[in-house]
Amino acid sequence: MTKRGRSMMSNKQGSEFLKKEDWWAVYLGIGIVLVALILYKMGLSIKPIAVAPPKWESFSEVTKHFAENGMIYVYLYLMFLVLFSISVKFMGFNVGEFIKGFTIIYLLTVIVLVLGSSKVAEQYNLEPPLLALLLGLIVSNVFKLPKWLDTSFRTEFYIKTGIVLLGATLPFTLIVKAGPIALLQATVISVTTFLTIFFAATRLFGLEKPFGATLGAGGSICGVSASIAVGGAVNAKKEHVSISIALVTIFAVIMIFLLPFVCKALGLPPGQAGAWIGSSEFADAAGLAAASAIGDEAAIKAFTLMKVIGRDIWIGIWCLILAVVAATKWEKRAEGASVSAKEVWVRFPKFVIGFFIATILISIVDASLTPQVSKEVLTPLVIKPIKTLRTWAFVFCFLSIGFTTRFRELSSFGWKPLAAFVIGVIVNVLLGYTFSVHILGDYWSKL
Repeated sequence: MTKRGRSMMSNKQGSEFLKKEDWWAVYLGIGIVLVALILYKMGLSIKPIAVAPPKWESFSEVTKHFAENGMIYVYLYLMFLVLFSISVKFMGFNVGEFIKGFTIIYLLTVIVLVLGSSKVAEQYNLEPPLLALLLGLIVSNVFKLPKWLDTSFRTEFYIKTGIVLLGATLPFTLIVKAGPIALLQATVISVTTFLTIFFAATRLFGLEKPFGATLGAGGSICGVSASIAVGGAVNAKKEHVSISIALVTIFAVIMIFLLPFVCKALGLPPGQAGAWIGSSEFADAAGLAAASAIGDEAAIKAFTLMKVIGRDIWIGIWCLILAVVAATKWEKRAEGASVSAKEVWVRFPKFVIGFFIATILISIVDASLTPQVSKEVLTPLVIKPIKTLRTWAFVFCFLSIGFTTRFRELSSFGWKPLAAFVIGVIVNVLLGYTFSVHILGDYWSKL
């Protein structure tokens, strides 16, 4: 290779590290985690800036909160604005347009978080991400939004950054503590549901394989996050990801009300109810709302083991597997052509690396602590603040999803995606009930 050729390749590789949102999601997510851990070692915390509205009944509580913490929201806005603007600049987008659009998104996020923290929202199971999605859907389907706002609707960037932060809230020590039974149930149900939706979509209804994989991920792993992440890993069309998100959202809302009602009607112990909800719900926020409706801490604990730890951890693994499968098997190539390791690397969703790095970093620190110190010090000073920042990133994402989803466009795909998803939902719910009540019922009832 000539000197010029080597130089061009080097420049191309360098530009990938600066222009791809996957890498910027890693930089931002890991950067936040490292800062949190460094401050923790210094006896400090990122907690003061990781602000969010508290639960409230009277609006006077809200005004008091903002009177005391108003400037923190300004500092948090500036932090997000600077970090995202630098990223957007390197990715080649118009920074001026992004700043204007993101300012609107941030203000709407504050409103959504306030509304989602109210007693009324809690009563009706309206979690902030769900409210953000509903708000975005209503606005985008009623009004025509200016084109310059599109620059700030960086759906995948926000969710990928959130997923990296998610890794920091799922240390391997927590996964080990969850026990082999919880992981076994989550694994069997996730894999079975994914394969059911995928084969129903591709074999029964003739949908494209990337579309089937995106639907399967949304219905078997962690809902909207998985739909976006896996959709990117397999190069699914934007419309396919939107369809999957819409279906996940619709069924997640249905399950919020249906599952607690059925659990109570059947007289299930809280642990079994929480495990069933964790096995059957599609979104963390919706699932937590459903588990909370059971009215017992055991239900929330079982849900967390099943959904947040048992199923959400699959997102990185599925992205890796499906990126390789899509590149080597699904895409058309000239006869005899092979796929190089370099091409698989190019296709691999890099934010998954950030997810695992974040998990490992937190795990190393957590493993050096006693359970009591981990619970009373590490969790409130590091993990909970990161969860709060993750919630902000997810609400940014859900608002962007809503603002860029048009029902008129989604309806053009007909009934086939819905049918494939419904088949998966039926299998998922029945499997969840069977494992949670009959096969592993004793384990969950004693939780």
